[in-house]
Amino acid sequence: MCAYTKKSSYLLLLFLFLFSSTLVYSQNNLKGIYIVNAETKVPVQDAFIQSEDLSFNATADENGFVSLKNLSPSINKLYLTRIGFEPKIIEVAMISGSEKPSIIYLDAKVSSLKEVTVRATANNGVFKTISDLDIHLRPINNSQEVLRMVPGLFIGQHAGGGKAEQIFLRGFDIDHGTDINISVDGMPVNMVSHAHGQGYADLHFVIPELIDKVNFNKGPYFADKGNFTTAGFVEFKTKDYLENNFLKVEGGQFSTFRGIAGLNLIKPKGDRRDQSLYFAGEGSFTKGFFESPQDFSRFNGILKYHGSISNASTLSATVTGFTSKWNASGQIPDRAVESGTVGFYGAIDNTEGGETSRYNANIELLSNLTNGAILRNQIYYSKYKFELYSNFTFFKEDPVNGDQIRQKENRNIVGYNGSFQKEFFLGTILTETKTGIQVRYDDVKDIELTRTRNRVINTNEIMRGDIMELNAGVYWAQRLSLSKNLDVTGALRADFFTNQYNDKLASQTSKSNSTILSPKLNFNYRVNNKVELYLYNGRGFHSNDTRVAVQQNRRKVLPPAYGTDLGGIFKVGNKLVLQSALWYLWLSQEFVYVGDEGVVEPGGKTRRFGFDLSARYEVVKNLFADADISIANPRAIDVAKGENYLPLAPRFTSVGGFTYRKESGWNGSLRYRFMDDRPANEDKSVIAEGYFVVDAAINYTKKRWEAGLAIQNLFDTKWKETQFDTESRLQNEPAPVSEIHFTPGTPFFARASFTLFF
Repeated sequence: MCAYTKKSSYLLLLFLFLFSSTLVYSQNNLKGIYIVNAETKVPVQDAFIQSEDLSFNATADENGFVSLKNLSPSINKLYLTRIGFEPKIIEVAMISGSEKPSIIYLDAKVSSLKEVTVRATANNGVFKTISDLDIHLRPINNSQEVLRMVPGLFIGQHAGGGKAEQIFLRGFDIDHGTDINISVDGMPVNMVSHAHGQGYADLHFVIPELIDKVNFNKGPYFADKGNFTTAGFVEFKTKDYLENNFLKVEGGQFSTFRGIAGLNLIKPKGDRRDQSLYFAGEGSFTKGFFESPQDFSRFNGILKYHGSISNASTLSATVTGFTSKWNASGQIPDRAVESGTVGFYGAIDNTEGGETSRYNANIELLSNLTNGAILRNQIYYSKYKFELYSNFTFFKEDPVNGDQIRQKENRNIVGYNGSFQKEFFLGTILTETKTGIQVRYDDVKDIELTRTRNRVINTNEIMRGDIMELNAGVYWAQRLSLSKNLDVTGALRADFFTNQYNDKLASQTSKSNSTILSPKLNFNYRVNNKVELYLYNGRGFHSNDTRVAVQQNRRKVLPPAYGTDLGGIFKVGNKLVLQSALWYLWLSQEFVYVGDEGVVEPGGKTRRFGFDLSARYEVVKNLFADADISIANPRAIDVAKGENYLPLAPRFTSVGGFTYRKESGWNGSLRYRFMDDRPANEDKSVIAEGYFVVDAAINYTKKRWEAGLAIQNLFDTKWKETQFDTESRLQNEPAPVSEIHFTPGTPFFARASFTLFF
C-alpha cells in the first residue's frame, strides 16, 4: 500500500472513531434555543444573544443553536439581534421549562445600520461587523467579487480568466496566495508547492450564488490559522440550505453566456428545517475581449447534504466538481503597443492558455455536548489537475523556438481538522478553551516545468519530479473575560512539516523536516455598545515550497512573521459605522521558489506598516454608502535607501460606492476601485501605473423572479490590470529590453441576467 493510501486510511479511521464516540456522548437533551427564519424555517447562524447586564453573550452556530448552559438564574431577559432581521427580546421564563431546545423565530428585513451593535470579540474577529454588513448589502454577482468582499484586497487576472487571480493586500504583492490563507467550508484552497507558485489559490470552483458568508481577518493573530496566514485569512462558507429553487441565465458582450440552476432535493417541512440536500450546477463561456479569442469555458457542480443525525449532532457532506479550459493573450510589453506591433488587447504568443480541474469531498460533524462544549471533526479530499502554458520573455532564452513554458501537476490532497471549544468559569472569571488538530497531506505526481513550442513540442525539460508534503498543526487558545468589557486571549500554535522531493531528472530523493512555534496575545475592550477597541499581537510563518525546503536543509524554511494591530470599531450615531487599524508586520528571511524559472531566490527581511479605514453609512432609508482606504509603507530591510522598495507592493488603495437595497422592486449599486501608482522595481525607476475603475449594477426583484444588468468599467477606462517589470526579447530584436509588461483590464462590459425562483 502506498504512503498516500495509508495516511488517508488512518485519517478515515480516526474520523469514524470520533464520529461514533461523539454520537454516544451527545445523546442527552441540550439546554439552549434554536433561532430560525420565520418565513423560510432556515436556521439563522451568527445571531447574537446577550443579557442586559452583559454578563452573558453567545453567538448561534450554523444550526441556529445557542447553548444556555452558562446562563445565570438571575437573568430574566435576553436580547437577540442579527443583521438582516428584526431584533427580539426573549423572556427567559418562557423557555427555561422546556425539556428540549425552544425555537425562536426572527422576521427578515432589509438591513439597517440602526440595528448594528458593535461587538467584536476574540471569537468572531474584529472585522465581523463589516463582513456581515457587506454580505447583506452587497450580494456577490460574479466570481471575481468573491475575494473583493475583503476590505483593502485587490485582485488582478493575467491569464485569460482561468488562472487564479493575483492578490494584493496590506502592502503585499501576494502573487496567487503566498501570504493569505484561503478556505471554503474549512477545506484549504491554497496549494502548497504548486507548479506555478507557492500558495496558489484558485477559487473558481466556488459558485458565487451559493456563498452564505465571508469571514476574514488580517494579520497572524489567530491560533487556528496556520500556513500562509501572514497578511491574513479569508473563509468562505457555502449555503447549508437553499431558500428557493432557482434558475439563472446570463448573457453579455464578447459572446458571454452563463447558466446556473439550484434544486432542493428534500422538500422542506416542519417548524425548523433540520436537514437539506441540494444540487447546483453552473456552466459559463466567453470569447473574451482580447483580439485573440480566449474561448474560456468553466463548469461547476455541487451536491451538499446538511442535517441533524441526532438531537445534538449535525452532519455536513459535500461533493463538488470543477473543470475549466482557456486560451490567454498573456502579458505584452509597452514597446510592442507603442510601436503598433500589437494592439492594447493583443498578444505576442497567442498559444498561451491552459486547463485545470478540481474535485472535492468534504465531511464535517458538529456536536453540541451536554456540558456546553462544541466538538468539530472534519475530513476532506481533493483531486486536482493543472496545466498552464505561458510566455513571459518571448525569445530571450531561445531565439529560435521561443520561451514558452508548460507548468503541470497531478495532485491528491487529504486532510483532517478537529477542534474542541468550551466555556466555563474559573472562580468568577468566565473563560473559554479552544484547542484543535489540523493535518494535511499533499501527494503531487509529475510536477514539471518544461520549455515548449506551440504547446505540442518539448524543447527543454527544466524540472520534473514528485512531491510529498505533510503539515501537522496543533493549537491551544484560552480566552479570559476579565470583566464584562475586557477579553484577553493567549494562544500557542505548533506546526510540523515533512517535505520530500523525488527529482526525476537528477534521479535523487531529498527530504527535510521543520517545526515552528507561533504564540499569540490579543486584547478586546468593549467601551460600550458603540465602541470596541482591540490590540492584537502574534507570530506567524510562511512556509516554503518543498523544492526550496529540501535544498536549504532546514535553514529558515519556515521564516517567522511578527505582527501587531491596534484599532477599533466605532458606531457614530445611528447611521455610521467606522473601523480603523494601525498595523505593523515584520518578516524574516525567506527563500522563494520562482515557478516560472525553476530557481530559488532569497527574499530578505521586510517590514510593512500602515493604516486601514472602513466606513459604512446609511444615507437615507435603503441607500448605503461605503468606503475602504488602505495605506501601506512596504520596505526591504538591510538594503540601501532608495533601493529598498518592494516591487508591485500597493501603497494606497481604496474601494467604495453606493448601494440601494430593498426587498422587492429596484435595487442597484455604483462602485469604484482605485489603486495608486507603485514601484515596479527595487529602486522605483520603473512605475506600475495606477487605475480608477467604476462598476455598476441594477436589478428589479420580485418574489418569484429577478432581472438585472451589470456593467464592468462603466466609463470604458483603458487600464492595466496586472503589470510586471520584465526583461524580454521580441523576435528579431538584437538584445533583451527591460520594461513594463502588462495584461489589459476589462473594457466596458455589460451583461444581463434573469433569475427564476420556484
